[in-house]
Amino acid sequence: MRAPASAGVRAGATRALALAAVLAGVGLLPWYSGRDPALTVLRARSAEQEPTPEALAAIRADLGLDAGPVALLADRASGLLRGDLGTSWVSGTDVLPSVTAGLQVSLGLMGASLAVALAVAAALVAPVLVRGRGTSGVVAAMLAAVPEFLLATVLLVVGGVWLGWFPTAGWKGPAHLVLPAVALGVPAGGLLGRLAADALPAVLDERWAELWRAAGVTRARVAGGALRRVLPPLVPQFGLVVVGLTGGAVAVETIFAVPGIGRTALGAARSQDLPLLQGAVLALLLLGLLVGGAAALVRHRLLGPGLRDAGLTLPAPRPPRVGPAVPVVLAVLLLGMIGWGLLRDPYAVDTATRLAPPSSSHPLGTDGLGRDVLARLGHGAAVTVGTAAAVCALGFLPALALGFVPNVAAGVSDIANALPPVIVGILVAAAYGPGTGGAALAVALVSWPPLAAHAAALVQEVRASRFLSAQRAIGAGPWWVLTRHVLPSVAGPVARHALLRLPGTALALASLGFLGLGAQPPAPEWGLLLDESRAYVERAPWAALAPAAALAVLAALAVSAAAYGASARTARITRTARKVPSRVR
Repeated sequence: MRAPASAGVRAGATRALALAAVLAGVGLLPWYSGRDPALTVLRARSAEQEPTPEALAAIRADLGLDAGPVALLADRASGLLRGDLGTSWVSGTDVLPSVTAGLQVSLGLMGASLAVALAVAAALVAPVLVRGRGTSGVVAAMLAAVPEFLLATVLLVVGGVWLGWFPTAGWKGPAHLVLPAVALGVPAGGLLGRLAADALPAVLDERWAELWRAAGVTRARVAGGALRRVLPPLVPQFGLVVVGLTGGAVAVETIFAVPGIGRTALGAARSQDLPLLQGAVLALLLLGLLVGGAAALVRHRLLGPGLRDAGLTLPAPRPPRVGPAVPVVLAVLLLGMIGWGLLRDPYAVDTATRLAPPSSSHPLGTDGLGRDVLARLGHGAAVTVGTAAAVCALGFLPALALGFVPNVAAGVSDIANALPPVIVGILVAAAYGPGTGGAALAVALVSWPPLAAHAAALVQEVRASRFLSAQRAIGAGPWWVLTRHVLPSVAGPVARHALLRLPGTALALASLGFLGLGAQPPAPEWGLLLDESRAYVERAPWAALAPAAALAVLAALAVSAAAYGASARTARITRTARKVPSRVR
């Protein structure tokens, strides 16, 4: 019992240290941002009041800023230890009721969004269960690549304005849940469905499934057993999605004026209302820790005694059969569109042709300033795709390494995942200013937990497999086991997962650009294109659909190329194995 106890102590210590570091970073916002918090609070309290030296000095004395950062942090820490979240610097009201109300709204929205996500994931997994073989995953990848804020804008215009079926803003009843829940649930369902559909074919080929089918067990019961078998490595991903749907819905909450915890934190950060910001961030972090612990418990219950007794049998990888035609066609389409756009001027303004529809002179139309959408799409590809690829590549290796030390990484992972990229983007932008580099750093700081959780789950199951126990029994050394069995079993699925997250990383960068924290005008970055086109999406939808379609094609290309590479490797291994007996004979 000592080893599990010490592991729990290490994980708890890392969680506590990470939590304290984040709250301290939030508390130091006025000092590293270079902005006078007294002036910001004065503007938030009363925009008409003159910022005289006397007025600013009075605010500093009222907020305790004259005592310095150490004294302010100590005072805030003592209050938090007593359960006192403090008083808002702007409104003068207690922080706890505001945080509680925002969290209740976000949890309600999360529940509805999760229901939509599970329905979408079930629709994507059903064909695999029926046919017993995998798919290319292109549809799931394209759904996962739909920008949440763009989908929210389209749903608002179509379902709220044109058809009038649902309310367009506010939070007063179940009807207000529908549009934001769909906007959040569809991309999340695409991600979950893709991960489950990728793992199911190998499970359905296992011996127990064949025996059940031969014994006349119903297809529904076999499908249920397969889902239970495939769930343990995916349960941490479900937990990460739950937390992301709660705190990461800032853009959607902003579009629909939903008073959730993410929007509360965003408003507090912009006004430098530190007590409210710290309270909102603390609520999100505690939620992340709670969900992470629940996910770990569910996963251990699903694995049962097989994990403890090292009696697991890992399913053999069975990638879907994908021919080269799909990734080649998608690559030609995307590269052709980008190359065509690179031949045009992305900054040329022609107000006479503003919001012009697609034509021979402007194949994808023009934007609100008359600039060619195709040109801006092509020139923005290097920034958007290149930055997203760099973030994914930099996150893959640390996540893979952290998968081998889950007790140390678990706490930091829970804290990092609970932080919305927008909040981290605000903190980074405060120190370095808004821009592409700051947005990339913000996304990189919080994008690795899903990969690390996936790697840790796979490492744990590989180490508990009967095959690995047999290798140790015949004298295989630790280095041999690590390099020949553990790493190959873990690195491949995690790399495909990282590739699958490439469009999602681009979307996170786009979300920061949408909120003014990423690339700045007139840069032709895809997220900025989506933000600029949102104001006139009803009149000129082509300006928004072009970057959205490019992101969808990028997602389909990433997934189909990964599937084709995996199937090609499997085919080569099979051919080699078939040649060995004839050579021996």
